[in-house]
Amino acid sequence: MRIEGQIVDIESKRIYPGVIHISEGKIKSIEKREVNNAQYILPGFIDAHVHIESSMLVPSEFARLAVVHGTVATVSDPHEIGNVLGVAGVNYMIDNGKQVPFKFYFGAPSCVPATAFETAGAIITAEEIDELMSRPEIKYLSEMMNWPGVLFRDEDVYKKLSVAKKHGKPIDGHAPGLMGDQARDYAAAGISTDHECFTIEEALDKLKYGMHIAIREGSAAKNFEALYPLLHHHEDKIMLCSDDKHPDNLVEGHINLLVKRAIENGVDIYKVLKAACINPVKHYSLDVGLLKEGDPADFIAVDDLRSWKVAQTYINGQEVANAGKTLIKRVQNDIVNQFECEKLDPSSFKIKATGNSIHVIEALDGQLITNDLLLSCKNVNGYAESDTEQDILKFAVFNRYQKAPPAIAFIRNFGLKKGAIASTVGHDSHNILVVGVNDEAMAEAANLVIAAKGGVSAYDGANTQLVPLPVAGLMSEKDGYEVANAYSAIDKMAKEMGSKLNSPFMTLSFMALLVIPQLKLSDKGLFDGKAFSFTSLFE
Repeated sequence: MRIEGQIVDIESKRIYPGVIHISEGKIKSIEKREVNNAQYILPGFIDAHVHIESSMLVPSEFARLAVVHGTVATVSDPHEIGNVLGVAGVNYMIDNGKQVPFKFYFGAPSCVPATAFETAGAIITAEEIDELMSRPEIKYLSEMMNWPGVLFRDEDVYKKLSVAKKHGKPIDGHAPGLMGDQARDYAAAGISTDHECFTIEEALDKLKYGMHIAIREGSAAKNFEALYPLLHHHEDKIMLCSDDKHPDNLVEGHINLLVKRAIENGVDIYKVLKAACINPVKHYSLDVGLLKEGDPADFIAVDDLRSWKVAQTYINGQEVANAGKTLIKRVQNDIVNQFECEKLDPSSFKIKATGNSIHVIEALDGQLITNDLLLSCKNVNGYAESDTEQDILKFAVFNRYQKAPPAIAFIRNFGLKKGAIASTVGHDSHNILVVGVNDEAMAEAANLVIAAKGGVSAYDGANTQLVPLPVAGLMSEKDGYEVANAYSAIDKMAKEMGSKLNSPFMTLSFMALLVIPQLKLSDKGLFDGKAFSFTSLFE
């Protein structure tokens, strides 16, 4: 097999005409010579940090969509399904991904459960991490979200860090806002990356202490605009990632879009491609080809170096995408889950008003961080209720693993004027999250996902929509393009109900993520992420 075109040699910073000879999935030789093909050939793109589960697709379906955009591999953290099913969930992701020609590289989840302040479906111990680390598919210790545990030398945290060091595998970080001595001490514990920087000052501080920075642009958290200037002078330490990518966005594009944007913003093409193609391979020791003789034949062909429209994608010498169409065939996807929750009554959402003011979670579009607002409580017959005029909506989290009373709070910026939306995608423990204008609507939306044992739902007071997610309550087993269409429809419905958020369901999924400041809600109560403790709703 032979492929010809204009070969992009990233490390040598040159482009030359040539022919690539491929045998048994590897590059046998690269011959420099004049050719008629004007297409550019270069290494494939790598998402340096992604939770496949957030695409709402099982790995085999994620791959079918991603290869169309030139992605050949992912550095994937399976802690979402890990929080639901433990090691069995991690094994599910590995086994499902092996069914298709795509290079999934998984981490051993370091924080299952993420904190002690929420109810998850499983625990992954240091001993289990040790077993996972012995597997070749596990390339690193997944993001260490318990940064207080790192700084205060928690025994269990350091046991997990030691396991990764024993196996000689990198440790991923997660430390939003950490700077100065705290960033230094966090990096000194052996943590080598961070994808949570939201200012360039924070990123530069972490770079100073030896960390690699993954510039994130996902469906909810968007940090590219703030951080892409790092590529001008720190290209050796930068990678590109999505972190969380909903299916409709994955249909539109992937890492290729970040490459295009960076170049349009004046970053040198070779610096951008180093971050997109090479740095993840070297940092995580991935078995992904870099367009060299003897390498696996993992590469892409693009029509030009401006639009970044991917013409063909090859993995181990096999063509997996052509002209915007996936060539990966669908496979059988098993369903695994853990879901124990009975139908809810509107009375479940009642909360007595015990004060005149309430602490309100302020959701921020394009960010995972939130603010803590002290606002007036709308008191109706002694109960705290949603106030659509002030955009203060009731927000509830229900334990989906065992019968328990809900946690109730209030949230701003979802903007719903009618109805409610619900989701069983609720980082990191994935309980049931509901936001709505009244208790009846919230019960209706919640019961839709409960009946399906997982999914996202919307109820506008008259009509309902549901995207079932039966695999761990996080993913669909169905065709990825069908799921993307269904998700686009329910996203549109949520916006027609009044939401001005770019991605209302993705934003909702992070409102129970306690490890991101400031104010969040778990199934156990309202949580102050800065103090790292529960706090009161009423003042």
